[in-house]
Amino acid sequence: MQRFRFNGLLLAAVLLIPVLPAQTQEMDHSMHTHHGHDMSTGDSLAWRMAPMDGMTMPMMPGMMDDVPDTGAFLPGFGMDVSMFPEARPSEIIDMADGDTLHMDASLVRRTINGQEYVMMAYGGMYPGPLIRADRGAKVVVEFTNNIDMPTTVHWHGLRLDNAFDGIPGLTQDPVETGESFTYELKFPDTGMYWYHPHMREDVQQDLGLYGNMLVDPTEEGYYAPVNREVPLILDDILVDSNGLFPYGESAPTHALMGRFGNVLMVNGVTDYNLDIQAGEVVRFYLTNVANTRTFNVNFGGARIKVIADDVSKLEREQFVSSVIIAPAERYIVDVYFDGEGTYEITNAVQSIDHFRGIFVPETHALGTISASGSTPADHADAFAEARTNKDTIADIDGFRRYFDKAPDHNLRLTIETKGLHSMTMRMMEVDTLYFPPIEWNEGMPMMNWLSTGDEAKWTLLDEDTGLKSMDINWQWEVGDVVKIRVFNDPSSFHPMNHPFHVHGQRFVVTHIDGVSNRNMGWKDTVIVPVGSTIDILVDVTNPGKWMAHCHIAEHLHAGMMLGFEVRDPNTPNAGR
Repeated sequence: MQRFRFNGLLLAAVLLIPVLPAQTQEMDHSMHTHHGHDMSTGDSLAWRMAPMDGMTMPMMPGMMDDVPDTGAFLPGFGMDVSMFPEARPSEIIDMADGDTLHMDASLVRRTINGQEYVMMAYGGMYPGPLIRADRGAKVVVEFTNNIDMPTTVHWHGLRLDNAFDGIPGLTQDPVETGESFTYELKFPDTGMYWYHPHMREDVQQDLGLYGNMLVDPTEEGYYAPVNREVPLILDDILVDSNGLFPYGESAPTHALMGRFGNVLMVNGVTDYNLDIQAGEVVRFYLTNVANTRTFNVNFGGARIKVIADDVSKLEREQFVSSVIIAPAERYIVDVYFDGEGTYEITNAVQSIDHFRGIFVPETHALGTISASGSTPADHADAFAEARTNKDTIADIDGFRRYFDKAPDHNLRLTIETKGLHSMTMRMMEVDTLYFPPIEWNEGMPMMNWLSTGDEAKWTLLDEDTGLKSMDINWQWEVGDVVKIRVFNDPSSFHPMNHPFHVHGQRFVVTHIDGVSNRNMGWKDTVIVPVGSTIDILVDVTNPGKWMAHCHIAEHLHAGMMLGFEVRDPNTPNAGR
């Protein structure tokens, strides 16, 4: 157990307030309510106390009756759960060039840990259907909205035509309940991608609106041989004994740290299990769809080799002990299970207790892999080789002359606050005595829950112009190579890691804290730890009006986004 800078006694002394007895920490808060947080009754939905675990700060006097400054909201609340169709597991839909898929978003019935909930699904599946196509294919998705909220679909990571990027007010109008929209998708890059809403994804994505797109290579030997391929979608959800914990009606809650779930899932279930033969090499396609949680994935001691990230293979395959994956990132990893037995898939992190001033190692079970017998197809020798991918190196070679150029844009990640609860303000003044580079857990659930997107304004600051967030509108042209220096300000009100996502283009990470990146691949999302500076080089190929933003859902809806326009000089009015 590691202690940092201050401890709980100092924190209480600085605050000059009493705290509740230590026994409070041993209570199962998800089973209790307190005055001011009433249970939902009838057709009305009232706030109840945010679920807490045993490693969080006690409830502070003066906060006992507080609720977020927005109404409580749950889709389908008050309706009989049995009236909704039961969601079924995801299916693979193979699509050839020119094919059309009809897909809707709807309310469904889901059972998690024996409890039934009204949730959302694409195509009635959890996760949504896995769309599989060859690189270079073009397909059509006829989408219909059957949920009780307006929505769109964003095809994350695809370099597709701007009109189909799914951004309300920028590329299309919202798809209202009962309406449809036709998306035309194209797949120029091999790899794993995903789709999700771009309206209130803090609600819709969290409730199950997500799915993968797997783009296969067209050449032989693009990847090393494996025994099987398995997609793994990592997620979490916040529940208590009364069911799903409500969302903010007019603005997202949990705006400081994002909405951490207390139930972790793989492919939509809490008891994921994969049966294999001993000696298999399994290719896992990892996608993190959680609102805010960064995972550190282990495979029970089995050897792991990372072969690709968001948009391409790495220059060199790399053996690792675990895989750190932020919201919206993807990694393709090969894992060798050399003997019989059960391998636990886990999320192993260093949780932080803000109140006591300690780190505590935590391991969360994600699933199991059961290996028995032996495989007739032995790929151990191919797995042992960390291949150098000459095609990726050649693709990046044309950009290396730009790696050390001065940044075209300097972006600072920070936060502005207005109207936060006074106790939250006082606690945060002390909390900034220490900041972890990555928030692996929710160490202050009450204050996080009480903060809304109206009070905590996450900000992208263009340091060259002084413009902020959506007042920024960078102007680029097709063929530009743009260097962006992203700095995560550790002196802000609540420093926190941010997964930074760029729409419609691809980029490489050239430098991390001034040190050259020695093993690159093309990406669309990169995590920026607290205090770090990340240099990215954007390959500008796609005309239109696009966004870049933090992919923590609550931060996005609290304003952490900007716009940029790409014009094609050879096409009149392109991108306008």
